[in-house]
Amino acid sequence: MKLRHLMLAASAVALTAGAASSETLRWARAGDSLTLDPHAQNEGPTSTLAHQIMEPLIMRDMTGAITPVLATDWAPAPDNPNVWVFNLREGVTFHDGAEFDSSDVVFSLNRAMSENSDYKELLASVVEVRAPSKYVVEIETAGPNPIMPSNLTNMFMLDQGWAEANGAVEVQDYEGGEDTFAAKNANGTGPYRLVSREPDVRTVMELYEGYWGAGQYPLEVTRIEYTPIQNAATRVAALLSGEVDFIQDVPVQDLERVAATDGLDVRTTPQNRVIFFGMNVGEADAANDNVDGANPLSDKRVRQAINTAINRDAIQQVVMRGQSAPAGVIMPPFVNGWTEALDAVPATDVEAAKALMAEAGYGDGFSIQLDCPNDRYINDEAICQAAVGMLAQIGIEVNLDAKPKAQHFPLINNEPPQTDFYMLGWGVPTFDSEYIFNFLVHSRGEKYGSWNGTRYSNPELDMKIQALASETDLDARNGMIAEIWEVVQDEMLYIPIHHQVLNWGMRSDIGTVVQPEDQPKIKYLTMTRS
Repeated sequence: MKLRHLMLAASAVALTAGAASSETLRWARAGDSLTLDPHAQNEGPTSTLAHQIMEPLIMRDMTGAITPVLATDWAPAPDNPNVWVFNLREGVTFHDGAEFDSSDVVFSLNRAMSENSDYKELLASVVEVRAPSKYVVEIETAGPNPIMPSNLTNMFMLDQGWAEANGAVEVQDYEGGEDTFAAKNANGTGPYRLVSREPDVRTVMELYEGYWGAGQYPLEVTRIEYTPIQNAATRVAALLSGEVDFIQDVPVQDLERVAATDGLDVRTTPQNRVIFFGMNVGEADAANDNVDGANPLSDKRVRQAINTAINRDAIQQVVMRGQSAPAGVIMPPFVNGWTEALDAVPATDVEAAKALMAEAGYGDGFSIQLDCPNDRYINDEAICQAAVGMLAQIGIEVNLDAKPKAQHFPLINNEPPQTDFYMLGWGVPTFDSEYIFNFLVHSRGEKYGSWNGTRYSNPELDMKIQALASETDLDARNGMIAEIWEVVQDEMLYIPIHHQVLNWGMRSDIGTVVQPEDQPKIKYLTMTRS
């Protein structure tokens, strides 16, 4: 499956002027946004909900193409290659009527670089953000950063005055269990304003009449009722009965049933996301196993055994019913740095895996806990269950602990991490390998590695990763990316499972393509219900 090319085949939704009628979109998916604080959690459904209410300077549209939002244009400064200059859109207001200007951008980006922010890796090369005038912002980096604009597509802007008035200057400490005003209230510049919010129950938004984009986007949806429905059968039943109009995650077992229903469509595209297992490779002793004084996962032969024992084809056919593409690297084909060679899927070989286990001194096996979400990825818990059986064949007794993502993710990005073996999925909004390295490979620290639950630390590799941010010779930069991937693959830090495929189910009269990051921007949708 040539995933790179399928995305490019999607056609853009035509932009038409004004809202044609008053339309409510009843929208459901498996899991809710974790928080409304736009910098607290770099997580797909959280960013997706935020995109309806708040806006970044630039974003990716429904085809995945970069498009201007609160910035109208941007370019390196002519006299300083270390500076990106963004010209801001004038006449934009927040939902409370406050004017948007450069002071809000400076405030928001500095906030996003703070300790509790889950977006700081994207801004790790930033030295200073400044506002030379009301509608101009300069971002200075430590050396020229050729992909800085791509780092900003989910970097939402807050009103500085609103944040100061409501005790929301600091980013919510989500992992620490903190609750804040910004976690459950929002004041954005986006097309929809927040009406009500009941976490894990219902979020209601209505069209913001003062939205700057009136006349540039369809804006045919005037009210959004967003409901998380974790149970797959219940979610499909709600679509089939007409209780909801659109679900983002049609279970693979129900695709034919939904597609065959009059008035409903299933629309599909490869997603910019890989599903994989992470392992504690860096500590001498693991907490969640039955081996005293040792950590089996720190032995690369054990990791190789796990990699060889996982039958990705079986997961694709049985668990995913064909709706996935087996992966050999934790990088989607959309991403700069991807090659067919890196993504070559290892052959399943149980006997070879057993031999590796014996060679590592674990011929009699061991037991370990696998932490897995049950409401985030397509068939996430079922994939983990399949892996339990596969690893049992080589003597690894896996104790599966599946829980909602709100409890699962802190196990990985708490300091220190609280899991030794875990599932994670990773999308790449920058479409560049540097994003993966900054979050998942670089040693954990003040600016990097917040999702690196592996405890892997390689100072020499860290220096190479940081150097990517200021390498303007793209051929040289791509060579550096290839060198880093060679180390990641050789160390076997992660066990790739598959590239995810998106299946959106909706009323046939809703006009949209499937966004490759699984991020519907509702302002683009057209509604032709009679």
